[in-house]
Amino acid sequence: MPKPYLYAMFTQPVYDDKTFEKIELTDGLTRHVEFQSCTFRNSDLSNSAFIRCKFLECTFEECNLSMVNFEGSTLNDARFKGSKLLAVNFSKCEDFLFGVSFEGCILDYASFAGKKMVKTKFSRSSLKEVSFSQTNLTGSVFEECDLLETVFNRTDLTSVNFTTAYNYILDPELNVLKKAIFAVSGLEGLLTKYGIKVV
Repeated sequence: MPKPYLYAMFTQPVYDDKTFEKIELTDGLTRHVEFQSCTFRNSDLSNSAFIRCKFLECTFEECNLSMVNFEGSTLNDARFKGSKLLAVNFSKCEDFLFGVSFEGCILDYASFAGKKMVKTKFSRSSLKEVSFSQTNLTGSVFEECDLLETVFNRTDLTSVNFTTAYNYILDPELNVLKKAIFAVSGLEGLLTKYGIKVV
């Protein structure tokens, strides 16, 4: 039998400056709840659905958010640290005020397709097979990030810093790369389609 949705975890319409520690809400469903300046720590929220919720200046530390559904939800200045976010489709989030940052996270198979995320910071994170199709990443930073098979297609990468990122392949003809910053060691990822090797 499938696990029933859990409704009881978040019963108030608004939570302000609360810390939720070691909570388990796998396969849970939360609708129309606002979280302001809240911290989620060491919690398992995997496979849960947060429908039309608001996360304003919230922090997720050491959490499992794999396969979470954020459909219609607002993520404004949401900070993820040491968390697992496998296959999360951020494209379903509300566009207005969308703002996120990631430090030490696993974001493999996630999607940010079509999102405007200017000056977003990704630090020491795994972004394998992530989709950034038609995403605006102007001024963003990929610091020590693994971008293996990550998709950049019609992506605005103006002034993006790839200096310490690795395993990326970018097609200069399909993406905007004006003022983007690369290390010499990463140039091969720009030339793959031309069959050129950098030695």
